[in-house]
Amino acid sequence: MTGRRTGVYGDRVSEQTQERGPSGPRRVVVAGAGMAGVQTAVALREQGFTGTVTLIGAEPHQPYDRPPLSKAVLLGTAENSAFDVDFEALGIELRLGCEVFGLRPADHELDTEAGPVPYDVLVVATGAEPVRLPGTEGVPGVHLLRTLDDVERLRPVLARRQDVVVVGAGWIGAEFATAAREAGCAVTVVEAADRPLAGALPAGAAAPMAAWYGDAGVVLRTRARVERAEPGAVVLDDGSRLPADAVVVGVGARPATAWLAGSGVALGEHGEVLADARLATSVPDVYAVGDCASFPSRRYGERLLVHHWDNALQGPRTVAANIIGSATGEPPAVYDPVPYFWSEQFGRFVQYAGHHADADRTVWRGEADGPAWTVCWLRASRLVALLAVGRPRDLAQGRRLIEAGAVMDETLLADPARPLKSAKA
Repeated sequence: MTGRRTGVYGDRVSEQTQERGPSGPRRVVVAGAGMAGVQTAVALREQGFTGTVTLIGAEPHQPYDRPPLSKAVLLGTAENSAFDVDFEALGIELRLGCEVFGLRPADHELDTEAGPVPYDVLVVATGAEPVRLPGTEGVPGVHLLRTLDDVERLRPVLARRQDVVVVGAGWIGAEFATAAREAGCAVTVVEAADRPLAGALPAGAAAPMAAWYGDAGVVLRTRARVERAEPGAVVLDDGSRLPADAVVVGVGARPATAWLAGSGVALGEHGEVLADARLATSVPDVYAVGDCASFPSRRYGERLLVHHWDNALQGPRTVAANIIGSATGEPPAVYDPVPYFWSEQFGRFVQYAGHHADADRTVWRGEADGPAWTVCWLRASRLVALLAVGRPRDLAQGRRLIEAGAVMDETLLADPARPLKSAKA
């Protein structure tokens, strides 16, 4: 599930690509060396772009995949999660340990700490950055979990089996709590809302997940807010103190776009780049992809901001097609995916596809207190989203049905013994 490319593939691309006309862009610069940035650079070569491709990353590490950080890499069962891409064979120039801090569209230049970088086309793929919790910044023992360096600081915590407080019962909080319990740590999770995943799922779908914490030996404190962190403790707003050798903050992420201030690139209410259906920005010759950008979804009738791995994998193909097509006269490629993500927590494989905000019906397949179940969301009898716990076949079939806009028979859909696709009306 990595979408990786090898050096052999790069050799094949160089043999098969054809030169483009003089009117096309010759220099593409990609700002951000995470999944979205790497996949954009690879997709350009895959689709035949023969100009220069420069990939700029703020971290000094070889570009790497993030999902394994909260799992195998954190637990030490994998050394790293570097992308298996031969950048040299693909003709992709890497500039690592180089932070971007400004954009001057009139000059077609990107400002970086190593100096200005000229471009014909720029792709913004700087991702998202974790939200820091007031009252915890600068306190020893407080950690975030976003980068490889964060993981290196957290590994000793797990190795020493320390008392850990996790702030936030979202996806990342649950995944870290799972890893910490597996390592033998005593774990308390503090959540301001009344249930886990309150910002991601409706109450009915998220409520059963609260029991997973206790089953795994994790203490879950809901309706609890952190006032401050101190060395060795977390203080809640009701005055109670939780012992904490380490505190891991997982209260969300926001687009890493502050560096675009004054550039003319339009940003949304969450600081995300407002891309159009082609993933182009409001500034000519600048595209945006991945966690840092929202896009209009015709499928769902609203603008979506998707902070998940699959979005960073799929979007780059659209960007590459439109960069190349701008010179060849090809019709624009439109980005309108069915959002998808997955998570592993407390021994369960959780998958979600679609977007449920405008659903008018909910149908359950299986019992919520059982080991495997699925929630389906419908609008006008059409499947628009589903959450599958331990039922990967439901997810695979449901995702295709969502893409097709399939009308479902609710009675058949509610029978977990039937293949989900057989409930198509």
